[in-house]
Amino acid sequence: MSASFLKMHGCGNDFVIFDERAGALGLTPARAAAISNRHTGVGCDQFIALEPPPAGSTADLFMRIRNPDGGEAGACGNATRCVAHLLGAETGRRAFTIQTISGLLPATLLPDGRVSVDMGPPRLSWQDIPLARPMDTLHLDLAEGPVSDPAGLSMGNPHATFFVPDVDSLPVEALGPRLEHAALFPDRANIGFATILAPDRIRLRLWERGAGLTLACGSGACATLVNAARRGLTGRRATILADGGALELEWRADDHVLMTGPAVIAFRGTLDLAAYPA
Repeated sequence: MSASFLKMHGCGNDFVIFDERAGALGLTPARAAAISNRHTGVGCDQFIALEPPPAGSTADLFMRIRNPDGGEAGACGNATRCVAHLLGAETGRRAFTIQTISGLLPATLLPDGRVSVDMGPPRLSWQDIPLARPMDTLHLDLAEGPVSDPAGLSMGNPHATFFVPDVDSLPVEALGPRLEHAALFPDRANIGFATILAPDRIRLRLWERGAGLTLACGSGACATLVNAARRGLTGRRATILADGGALELEWRADDHVLMTGPAVIAFRGTLDLAAYPA
């Protein structure tokens, strides 16, 4: 049961990618979680399986995303850029559509080697995030220790963004897990901590549900820009400075969020899948 995989990353947000377009490999949630383990597996922030697009879909492929706990995620912008990079190498084309359980994500390879992804429109209603009860999503009734009053939305995954004076002084690793599991979020949530450096520049650290503190998060960067613009803290274009690098974001007039950044192959390998629990 040996199978080839790729290890890739976008701004340090790293992925183990398997290709199931030619046939299923038995990548169960338990097996994905075991391979994602950084001590006993390959290790990654998200586990990616490439599958054929559903019947009737206009997409080039279906991208299944699992967090390190085996749970399925709706969207991942950094992984989408990595997969588009792979499709470009396969086909010589520059534009692709990648489908996830949250919808279609168009991606374009740029001449400078970066990749842009249309992450679609943010979903701003409390039901769409979802929240446990009705409230104004621009000011969530949520506080933990030194942080309070986040803004919430969905970018295919639930997000809450706290705006703070100095994100680098916050105990993110202590706050993140408590906020991820707050009763307000029936599906848990990704928790962003952001400092506005300028009207077009934001420092971000993000705790991802099921993954923990990651070096970057594409959907989290999108959520941060939209929430900052909704509050009048920035314009609709900004550079997001994550721990692993910079992402360029634009919340366009058509309501779609465009994210641009790098996609890098770290290494290729082969695993004996039978060595991991099914």
